[in-house]
Amino acid sequence: QVQLVESGGGLVQAGGSLRLSCAASGRAFRTYGMGWFRQGPGKEREFVATITWSGDRLLYADSVKGRFTISRDNANNTVYLQLNSLKPEDTAVYYCASRRTAGTLIRVIDYDYWGQGTQVTVSS
Repeated sequence: QVQLVESGGGLVQAGGSLRLSCAASGRAFRTYGMGWFRQGPGKEREFVATITWSGDRLLYADSVKGRFTISRDNANNTVYLQLNSLKPEDTAVYYCASRRTAGTLIRVIDYDYWGQGTQVTVSS
């Protein structure tokens, strides 16, 4: 069992930055792949970024490539999402998720555990 708690969301102007954190419980964290998803108003949850358990492979959605960076600290059971050059269309609830399967997976159904989400609002 893994429990995930996101933090770091907030209100920011377009062009600004935020750093989201996801703290995980459980000793198995370092063996889990991790991902970030988001869900905007009236939209389905969508893939943002993922990182393998070792951190050697990363994958990003085209809409955030070059602006967002995913990273992890296995010693502290934490995964991060750095959000730069934010746009109003990035406004969403951002969710952290973990999975036991290998690879860089992008579907919601590929993930086993989810956090409660943190709100990111970007004003124009």
